[in-house]
Amino acid sequence: MHIRKLHAAMFASPGMGHVMPVMELAKRLSANHGFKVTVFVLETDAASVQSKFLNSTGVDLVDLPSPDISGLVYPEDRLVTKIGVIMREAVPALRSKISAMHQKPTALIVDLFGTDALCLAAELNMLAYVFFASNARFLGVSMYYSTLDKDIKEDHAVQRNPLAVPGCEPVRFEDTMDSYLNLDKPVSRDLVRHYLAYPKADGILVNTWEEMEPKSLKSLQDPKLLGRVARVPVYPVGPLCRPIKSSKNAHPVFDWLNEQPDESVLYISFGSGGSLTTNQLTELAWGLDQSQQRFVWVVRPPVDDSSYSEYISGSGGGTKDHTPEYLPEGFVTCTCDRGFLIPSWAPQVEVLAHRAVGGFLTHCGWSSTLESVLGGVPMIAWPLFAEQNMNAALLRDELGIAVRVDYSKEAISRSKIEALVRKVMAEEEGKEMREKVKKLKETAEMSLNIDAGGLAHESLCRITEECQRFLERVGGLGTGA
Repeated sequence: MHIRKLHAAMFASPGMGHVMPVMELAKRLSANHGFKVTVFVLETDAASVQSKFLNSTGVDLVDLPSPDISGLVYPEDRLVTKIGVIMREAVPALRSKISAMHQKPTALIVDLFGTDALCLAAELNMLAYVFFASNARFLGVSMYYSTLDKDIKEDHAVQRNPLAVPGCEPVRFEDTMDSYLNLDKPVSRDLVRHYLAYPKADGILVNTWEEMEPKSLKSLQDPKLLGRVARVPVYPVGPLCRPIKSSKNAHPVFDWLNEQPDESVLYISFGSGGSLTTNQLTELAWGLDQSQQRFVWVVRPPVDDSSYSEYISGSGGGTKDHTPEYLPEGFVTCTCDRGFLIPSWAPQVEVLAHRAVGGFLTHCGWSSTLESVLGGVPMIAWPLFAEQNMNAALLRDELGIAVRVDYSKEAISRSKIEALVRKVMAEEEGKEMREKVKKLKETAEMSLNIDAGGLAHESLCRITEECQRFLERVGGLGTGA
């Protein structure tokens, strides 16, 4: 008979935005806290970006068959609903895999959409945690909103009054997620179901740190504020995002960046799922041109263009000066001496860490936000969907490390874009933001510092101790080494 060791089973939702932070958490638990870690992922096409990424992580992976949900969802259902159904239907396979393990897990860690698997913790004698890969403000607002009565929700969603949140800044109507406003829609009900399940876990891990979100974390940890909604310990374990790879990167953008002055280049990307309209792409292009600033732009076809699913290739699809056909003709000629276009994807972490990059025009996805802070780069916030408007408010109003595109149903004008770009890249306000974000970067690095007992490290140490105590309570005996 052998002593049962600490073993974490992690259940990741499909999609790179979910899988990547789960993998980084798995690496930390394994390398720094003595856990054996097994990550359960749903099978994907071997040629997919997710599969290629997973095969390179070095983490112990177990594939679960992707369930057939064709009779359980409607074509018009939102992606959030479909992912939730996939995760729910995968629970029997997860139960079977864990039950058959030689070394049983001490803890089960599920992510945002994996709450249907929390029942396995009691059933199979494990502790249970939720890993919320986004930020504390989004976590707190989501759980709080899910507990409110209909009158308060309607005051915000229908009357458009700000939503008061205990211990935190109010949420403007304009910054609210669409799913909060569609109170009776299936997508709203699906999300509420997940949020209400979080307090059933033994703790919630959130991808942030104290200096990034002091108000939200303090409120979540105070039983008189948002802590009364969370009801379980909230552990800041961030920032968790993809580490910088070797500087010997083969991407041609680095040859170009190496020739540019320090902090002179604006990096532009709307993430893997963000797209603009044709009109907005045109305004952005000419706004960049008018700003006279250097830039690297990860450019994709617009959402209302027939070539939305097609990517730029060197063999055609553009105008006579090699401008992609969905950008204004002549744009490449006008900006060839100070601009670099990248089709579809870029090594973002490495680009943001490059000495030549001094600003980031971003959709404010949380992973991109963390990567910008860790690169010491201020932002132009251009939120598109989900919680990105709340993230933008945090960056501008609370932290002062971003300027923001004004909320508008209309296209943002080229003159406004020009002004925002110049403000960050060429004016005093940009210099001040750059100083602030560099100080925030130092706190992020300190949070992750093992030797100095950083906050993220301490949070994971507390979870490790809790798991060790749990093993002592159940006897610590098992069949695995």
